[in-house]
Amino acid sequence: MRYLIPLMPLVIGFLLDALIGDPYSLPHPIRLIGKLISALEKFVRAHFRNLRAGGIFLALTVIILSGGISAGLLFLCYRLNVWLGMAAESILCYYMLAARCLRDESMKVYRAVNEADTEKARKAVSMIVGRDTAVLDREGIIRAAVETVAENTSDGVTAPIMYMALFGAAGGVVYKSVNTMDSMIGYKNEKYRDIGRFAARFDDVLNFIPSRLSALFMILSASLSGMDGKNALRIWKRDRRKHASPNSAQTESVCAGALGVRLAGDAYYFGELHKKPYIGDDTRPIENEDIRRANRLMYLASVLCLAVFAAVRALIYGVIL
Repeated sequence: MRYLIPLMPLVIGFLLDALIGDPYSLPHPIRLIGKLISALEKFVRAHFRNLRAGGIFLALTVIILSGGISAGLLFLCYRLNVWLGMAAESILCYYMLAARCLRDESMKVYRAVNEADTEKARKAVSMIVGRDTAVLDREGIIRAAVETVAENTSDGVTAPIMYMALFGAAGGVVYKSVNTMDSMIGYKNEKYRDIGRFAARFDDVLNFIPSRLSALFMILSASLSGMDGKNALRIWKRDRRKHASPNSAQTESVCAGALGVRLAGDAYYFGELHKKPYIGDDTRPIENEDIRRANRLMYLASVLCLAVFAAVRALIYGVIL
């Protein structure tokens, strides 16, 4: 039984996310962290002449507060009662995972495309991507949704699983706080280049190993699910560095190879065109069903990741105990 206790919060959290997804009507730790980041950004811009130094202050403050508060709450719950602690940690693990949310939001794009409602599809995809969506045509909308599912397989699911397996739910909160900072202030434009530099670099560091392990899980998942695992491996080896981020193309390249489509390419951000290389081969036109396929790939890779890192966590606690 003692070996199951460390595993249960992670497994229960994963199952809760798969079954009910993001609780939009309830307070969410990530949304609270987002509000903290916004408040600190205003403070830094008002009180720091050196925005790079201010960005370091912002990032460290967010990390210390989010990690410290979550770890403190869990410590108190476990001191009061082990079952209370497990329940609290299970809920926190559940909050840190986004597989169901990613699936649900991308399928809104899928349904809008099926209805041939381009404006509705643009609006749906704008909820899950950072690029400008007003200029996207049907294929561009589908491509953006597939890319988001592929990239966030690591950021939203497998990487949090890895950090929670190694460091508990509080470790997952720290990871997601850095990831949230990167998505909010990690842009390389004039407004965020200095204030978001530290957060963006730290996010690159935290995702370096998880993104590569996620790619391997996705390659195996492609083979197990009847997709093109050999091509996924080939495109990953060839195109995994075709991105300004050292990590984003890892899972995107696998997805492109598994589906046999071409992803990435030029995109507009805040009205400015960013030139990007293509990932994958243009062997066939991308189609709406590829959104479903990308989600299947994401879920199977997530289950494989959970199985592997649950075993790692059991081994760690077996040695400690």
